[in-house]
Amino acid sequence: MVQVLRAGRIQKGFKMKDLNINKSQALLNEREDFKSMKRILDALFLGFVLLLAICSLTQQAQATLGESVDSAMTNKKSLSAVRSATTKSLKYTVYESQYDTITIREYASSSGIVFGIVWIGLTHPDLTPLLGSYASEYKKALSQVKRQPGSKHVKVKTENVVVEKWGHMRKLQGRAYAPDLIPEGVSIEEIK
Repeated sequence: MVQVLRAGRIQKGFKMKDLNINKSQALLNEREDFKSMKRILDALFLGFVLLLAICSLTQQAQATLGESVDSAMTNKKSLSAVRSATTKSLKYTVYESQYDTITIREYASSSGIVFGIVWIGLTHPDLTPLLGSYASEYKKALSQVKRQPGSKHVKVKTENVVVEKWGHMRKLQGRAYAPDLIPEGVSIEEIK
């Protein structure tokens, strides 16, 4: 019920025009709220996409099997690994980098060439950038490997590279190495 004052008289009654204006205003307010909520959701989605892109870049900033370790050192500094460590032995050096979801160790000979890569984490890394020129050979051999039911270990061996993957949920591990590049006197078991 609406009370309207006209020329000193109070008139009681429903005013359809006033009700329609109030309904229109309410609809406009709802549309404004919807638009602002949509903007917030769009911003959150964009932030999530950017976060995924950054995470995928950090996992791909590794040395490539058979190539120099120098390029990986530059990438790690620019993409800031959570923690890095270097361990030297007489025949090789191990460069370890820890990221949010994965730890990667790169084994480099005294000449600076990466001969082995080991990982452990929540997921297996994208092996394409890690294997470099060996990636296509690995993918071809992987497509021909028959998976053993119940087995959690996969070993793909080609003429130039060996890739092993194993583990269980939240602790996936693996290693890749080029047998021809392993320094003399270093056993395969040292790549762990």
